[in-house]
Amino acid sequence: MANGIDPSTSMAALFGARVRRLRIAAGLTQTQLGDLTHVVSTRITQIERASGAKPTLALARALDVVLGADDLLVELWPYVYREAFPDWSRRFMEYSERAVVIREYAAHVVPGLLQTKDYARAVLSVGRTLGSEEQLEERVALRMGRQERLGTPDRPELWVVLDEAVLRRPVGGRAVMREQLARLLGTAAEGHITVQVLPFDQGEHEVMGGSLTVLTMPDGSEVAYTEGAHHGQLIEDPDEVRYFALTYDRLRAAALPPLMSLDMIRSVMEDNHRGANVPSRSERRRLAQEQLQQSGGRQLRGGGRRVRDHRPRP
Repeated sequence: MANGIDPSTSMAALFGARVRRLRIAAGLTQTQLGDLTHVVSTRITQIERASGAKPTLALARALDVVLGADDLLVELWPYVYREAFPDWSRRFMEYSERAVVIREYAAHVVPGLLQTKDYARAVLSVGRTLGSEEQLEERVALRMGRQERLGTPDRPELWVVLDEAVLRRPVGGRAVMREQLARLLGTAAEGHITVQVLPFDQGEHEVMGGSLTVLTMPDGSEVAYTEGAHHGQLIEDPDEVRYFALTYDRLRAAALPPLMSLDMIRSVMEDNHRGANVPSRSERRRLAQEQLQQSGGRQLRGGGRRVRDHRPRP
């Protein structure tokens, strides 16, 4: 047990214990290590005692280099970072990293896997208490890093349904939003990514006010995740997950088909929505019916309304 701190109590404690052991082995005091990594000695004390703010990724890298840790501290850092999130959020992140299919409905912002760097920075800077600009940039870098999986051989199939509000809210300003819309248009060339838009005139639906993600794991099992402005819920019970998977299928069926969705995105980007090739409600109903039949979903009633599942929400 290092300095009275049990390294088994948390990842932050384990990280601090490793830093202390490596520092002592290097014959350095906390003040000397702080000087070499350009932080005050009390910051080193906090890290070794697993108190105060968690170390940034930049500091973890600096400690790793100075202490000759051979990337040990850098590899431990993501687990320390995740510890700041609730258990359900950490489990969701772990599931996401292993998922072979990711299906998302986004009500307010573009999902993280498709965000541009400037758009991500604008999103992450709102509603969070960040200690410094460095921490913001660190979170942006982490989000960009998670996108790298989309370019690997084991990349997941990504299917995203965007509420029309996502396209029309100029997050970060017009220039940032234009770049973000162009990124969405670029998905047309990526066979493993499908983007659809749920237009305003589709009316009410079962996930209004929040977002929904359904993950398919390598063994075929599924988990779901719902999120509002200030809360999230990880759903692992198979019956409840099936309910949310069906809910997602309904949203996907009600949305514009992929090519028409890209046309709407292009039109919004060009600030000319009136020229968008948006089909009529009756045509969308026909297309939605075909999609539901292909996915084994339920029939739609006349008038374009979806059959509601009266089962109570979990």
